Amino acid sequence: MATGIINCGVCGFTISVKAVSDDSQSNSRRSKRIRLEIKSDCPNYQKIAKELTEVDAYQEILNKLHTGKVYEVFAKYSPHPSCPGVSGILKTVEVAAGLALPQMASVNVTS
Repeated sequence: MATGIINCGVCGFTISVKAVSDDSQSNSRRSKRIRLEIKSDCPNYQKIAKELTEVDAYQEILNKLHTGKVYEVFAKYSPHPSCPGVSGILKTVEVAAGLALPQMASVNVTS
């Protein structure tokens, strides 16, 4: 299991992601199911949370950028392409699948 907390920036919204590996399935190089629980005060991510409840980690992480289910659902509901929520969800999925180690990641924008 992996947990991610994404603070989205000036909008003030927060996204909480819980990603759990389905260890009962084969952990082959072709498939790794991850169950997702997404909670947010952002109305767009509330819609995303209803639809994005499970992903295949290998399809999300090891394929071309913008080709997975996370990006597909994000594009349907979020009008803000630079929202860090999508990358935070993917990073949490990556850790839950054992494809990365848990580590703090951040973007700090100044002028």
